Amino acid sequence: MEDVVIRTLEKVELKDPILVEGLPGVGNVGKLAADYLREQLGAKPLATIYSKFFPPQVYVGENGVIRLVSNDLYYWKAPAGPARDLLVLGGDYQGISPEGQYEITHRVLDYCAALGVREVYTLAGFAQGRVVDAPRVLGAATDEARVQALKDAGVVFSRNDPGGGLIGASGLFLGLGRLVGIDGACLMGETSGYFVDPRSAEAVLKVLSKVLHVEIDFTALEAKAKEIDRIAQKIHEAEQRPAEAGTPSSPATREDLGYIG
Repeated sequence: MEDVVIRTLEKVELKDPILVEGLPGVGNVGKLAADYLREQLGAKPLATIYSKFFPPQVYVGENGVIRLVSNDLYYWKAPAGPARDLLVLGGDYQGISPEGQYEITHRVLDYCAALGVREVYTLAGFAQGRVVDAPRVLGAATDEARVQALKDAGVVFSRNDPGGGLIGASGLFLGLGRLVGIDGACLMGETSGYFVDPRSAEAVLKVLSKVLHVEIDFTALEAKAKEIDRIAQKIHEAEQRPAEAGTPSSPATREDLGYIG
């Protein structure tokens, strides 16, 4: 087996497509956002990516049938209007080594560039180490004009806010993308980093939907967010009990809470 194998499921012609990447990471914010976008738009499977750089694992379905872990690329053709065609990348894992991260990203970018992609948006979470009731969307971009456009859409840019760097796929798709003529930006939703965060994913998607000129129904995502809120409240109450009993807790350090992927 090659290091990275991309199996095309359907041949398509796309009009000025934009790539949206959302792989597992902090709070699963990027994955939740990309998966929800794909479902809401009814995007269709285009290609499956297999790699030696993913964990050596298969998933077993409810019917007992296995599948090899993968990343998956979907496409959506925009109707007449301001929206452009989209490619949405999601999946089970990011590469488990630095070499794997680079190789998978490079191969996917080459594949997407051949389909006409010249713009990419990567989606991720930014861990704050505390429950965030109203998450901001933090940003990083490949050029100043894009920074200003995203500021107008409500994205917050600060030299200190993603802590000096983006680690993982969401950073590499921007950095390597520039080498092949693909510009773009990363949208990071603030999150505690303690659990899956639909509210942060919703914040990211609301910005992205404005940028992409697509309409999304957030009802199902809001329901998931309310459920997580209930879980977070229970965790908060459980944390208060040891404090009230005089048992000190161990605060997380800034290094523990940095952004990955």
